[in-house]
Parts: sequence; structure tokens; C-alpha cells
Amino acid sequence: MKKRMALMLVLTMLVSPAACGGTAFCEESAAVSPVYSQGRDEGNTAREITRKEYPVHIMEMELDEPLPLYFLKDGPDLPYVELGDWTGILNFICTDGGTDPGYLLRLETEGSSAAFIRETGYSMIMDFDRDTFEFWDYNGFMKVPAMATLLDFAARRCVNDEGEPSLMKKTGEVSYDRYGDGKIVSLGDYGIDLICQDGLYLAPLQTMSDFTLAPGASAMNCFFNGRCVLFSSLGTEPFAALYYDAPTGRRSEALTRYGYSELCLMLDSFYGLKDIHGIGSFRQFIREAGLEEAFLSPDAETADRALCTLIRHYIDDLHSSFDAFSCLAGPLKVSADRGPSYASLAEHRRLHGEARERQYPEGVPQYEEIGNTAYITFDHFEVLAESYEAYYGHENIQDIPFEDTIAMIIRAHEQITRQDSPIENVVIDLSCNVGGSVDSAAFLLAWCLGKSSISLRDSFTGAVSTTDYWADVNLDRVFDERDSIADRNLFCLISPVSFSCGNLVPNVFRQSGRVTLLGRTSGGGSCVVMPASTAWGTAFSISSPRRMSFLKNGSLYDIDRGADPDYAISRPEKYYDRQALTAYIGSLY
Repeated sequence: MKKRMALMLVLTMLVSPAACGGTAFCEESAAVSPVYSQGRDEGNTAREITRKEYPVHIMEMELDEPLPLYFLKDGPDLPYVELGDWTGILNFICTDGGTDPGYLLRLETEGSSAAFIRETGYSMIMDFDRDTFEFWDYNGFMKVPAMATLLDFAARRCVNDEGEPSLMKKTGEVSYDRYGDGKIVSLGDYGIDLICQDGLYLAPLQTMSDFTLAPGASAMNCFFNGRCVLFSSLGTEPFAALYYDAPTGRRSEALTRYGYSELCLMLDSFYGLKDIHGIGSFRQFIREAGLEEAFLSPDAETADRALCTLIRHYIDDLHSSFDAFSCLAGPLKVSADRGPSYASLAEHRRLHGEARERQYPEGVPQYEEIGNTAYITFDHFEVLAESYEAYYGHENIQDIPFEDTIAMIIRAHEQITRQDSPIENVVIDLSCNVGGSVDSAAFLLAWCLGKSSISLRDSFTGAVSTTDYWADVNLDRVFDERDSIADRNLFCLISPVSFSCGNLVPNVFRQSGRVTLLGRTSGGGSCVVMPASTAWGTAFSISSPRRMSFLKNGSLYDIDRGADPDYAISRPEKYYDRQALTAYIGSLY
């Protein structure tokens, strides 16, 4: 059932309310205001602007208040948003509907300039004459209160409503931030206009989403289908029926050209592996791939298939994916040739899957004891509980699905540390782990090491952060040695399938010098995933600027090439002969 929640709470936070303006996309359900065409602000030519209000859906919630959007005469399918209205949207999303205090954004305007200002003083300055965004510190502007450092990627709250510690603790004597460079983003270089007219401060809806929403902790995309505005962190899945309940058709010339330029701007700014892939600019890269003509086609399906090919074949990094076609193209099946990276991963997964099935026809157990050795298998990292507080209490933990990584660790800890436990060796099996939740990866690291330190570098700003994490594994709200298995002999099974967080964990293990890696070099994947969308409504994901790294001798090293094992395992079937593997582990001491 969809909830309806009022936006009025956060709209009252605004310092400079939006003036009314005027038009738009022809839909019977939207309320249309008169046309505004008079007036001219410095550096801008008067334009015919129309205004229309649209329903707003944020994940499963439907807001009571509609969102006004603005359209130019030659772009009836290219929406602009007034900055005052967008301030309300950001305040609503970043405070979880007003329930999570600490974040407060206000808008200030003067002449042809406007500024978003955070409660921390960090700002985003928009120059409507020069068509620029300026950030003194982009990471500081995007940081939410639950983040301990500039690039803390485990952004859930770690205290309950009573202020008690809840499951994880962050920061400490080693955590630090190194701030990045100030950034001036020239929209004009990409042919993108900001409009200041008739008391309105208008920016393209997609541009505001790309720079103030998608890269943040909420990691949300914004979609407009001509009937409503939808926000989702999971592509279009939560409201696929609603999203595709709109007419298909061709894009206007204005949307076609803006959409292509905006896509290039977003990728140039936020694709985290741009330097490693040798991409100077995405416009040039797309031309070299022979895809520009397709991107500039008014047919949305043609443009979508070009984007699918760009991501799946030419970019070919396993964090970047094409997720769903635009509403203008319809809910079509995704198909495009995959590059060699995906083919290699698929082949390794097949080999390991077949080897596992031969040894464990009914499935490999998540927890298994063989003699003095415990094996815990994580094929993904997952947090299924709505909040950290849900793990407390025996009845609560039993209600959480077994596939939840944190719940599995809590249960395994009880077994390993039970009275008269025979367990001396613990093997973390990540041989088929393709990543997932960074929160649960940090929890696993803290469980094994007592404290985990995870470093990130932002390729957009140059900022660097190291964040310390502790885990309350025994659920006593005290963070001490009883929450860790660091006193056991620790091992980790890795393979070329071990990707993303399944690659981060063994890299941190290796750097700690306290965990022995067994297997073959892990599969890499250094970037946190960032959901993305196009101005015409396509859903996809990219490797974000936040690159996971490890710290050694004061320097950060990217983990994209994987972690090498201390002891090699030559064939997949050897990974899962646990009787022989237990004997081998015993021989190492």
C-alpha cells in the first residue's frame, strides 16, 4: 500500500519561497497555470515559460503536495524546476520525510545568483549569467549527518531514538578527512542553460538530480514520464507499472540535445574510472564508439539501445549496468553484447558454481563446522532489516531472514564463542561473493579485526577519507573484544568472482596482516555504485567517483586490480573439499 506524506513540513523551512511562474506537457491530470513571457533578467533573454503541477512519488510514498514544473515553448517534454521547490524536495528526502533531524538546506537568491546553503555552512552557488554551479567543497555540501567522515559510505544512523549505540560505532583516533578541490561546473560548456526570469530561478530537473541527489547518501534517481515525477534508488522497479503507464513516443529536439549533453556532463563529472579507462571526454568517447548519431535520434528506443551498448560493451566495468528503458521506449527487454570483463566473470561463476554443486548438491551451508574450523559463506553482502535497532532482542534477530549478512554474523559469533567451543580457525568464504551492502561488509571487517578502517578517494574532487568502524556483534551495546573473533586463526577464500565489496574485504584483510588469503586473485571493483538516469527517463548505474582504497605508509592504493592470495588454490573444486581444506589449513601452523 502506498503511503501519502505531506511536503508542507519541509517547505516551511525555505528562506526564499519560489515565485509563481507559468506551462507544459499536455496531460489532463496536471493543473496548468497561465503563460509568463514578460520580463528579462540580466544576462537572460525573455522566454515564454509555462508552469504545470505534477504528482510526486518517492519510493513507495506519494506526497500530498504536487511539484510545479516549468517548460519552454520549444521543449514541452523538457522540465525545469524552481530552486525553491527543489529545496523542499531535498529537505524531504535527506531527512527521510522530516523524521531524521540534522539536515537543513535553505535557498538564498540575489539578482542573477542563487545559493543552496547547508546548516553546516557548505554551499552550492548557481550563477544564472554564466550558467555555472560552484562548490567550495562538494563533499561537504553533500554530506548528511549520519556520515562520520566526508566519504563515509555506511550512512545509516548508529544510535537509536534514546541515543544509545546501535550496532555500529564510527570514527576514532585514526579516522580522518582530507578535503578536495573546489569545483566550478560549467553547464554552459555543454549547452545547458539556467533561467532567471520573472522572479523564477529555474534549472533543468535532470541536472539538479544529477548534481544534488544521485551522488548523495540517498542515491536516488529522478524520473519524469509526462504524468508524474518519481524518485527511486532502484531504477524504476518500485513503481514500474506507474512509470510505464504513460504514452511512448519521440523526443523533442530540445530534449534530445539537452539529454545527450547532460548525459556527457554527468559521466564526465561522476564516472569514477574515467582516468583508468583513458576517457578524456565522454562526448569524444561516444563519437569514437560510433554511437553519437543514435544518441541524437529523436527515437528514445534508439538512444536507449546506444546507452545500453555504451555501458555493457564499451565501458565494460561490472559496476556499471543498464537497468531499464525510458518510459518513452516502453518496458523493453534489455539486450546488448557484453564485454570481455563480464564474460570472464560469468565463466568463473559457472566453474565455481558447478564445483560447489558437485560437493554440496543441496547447496553450500552458510555456517559449517569441520573439526576445529568454522566456515562461514557469504555469496553477497545484504542488510534486510529496516534499521540497525531491529537486530536487538532474541525475537527480533530470529525474524530477520537468514540471508541477511549481519544476522548471519551475529548467529555465527554465538556458535564460535559458545562455551567449550572447539573452533580455533575461522574461514570466511567469499569465493562467490559479488558484493552488495557496504554496511554489512564494514560489519564483517570489524567482527574479524576488532576495528575496520576503510578508505575512499573521490575522483571528482580529490577528497580522501578513512573511516573506522566497530561492531556490536554480541548486542550488548558495548564495543569491546567480546564482539570480535580476532583471537582465532582467520582465513579468507577468494576467487576471480570476489567482486566489489567481495573484493574490498580481502584487500583490507591483506593489509591488516592478520588474515590469510587462500585461492586466486579477487575480481576487483573499487567504486561504490551510483544510480543514474537520463533526461528522457532511462535507468542505469555507474561506478561512482568514490573509489574504495586501502591505506599503507600514508598513501592510498586503489583496489580495482584485486587482492592476491597468500596461498594459491589452483582449481575451483579444491575450494569446496572442506575436509581436505581443513587439513591443509592445519598444516600451515
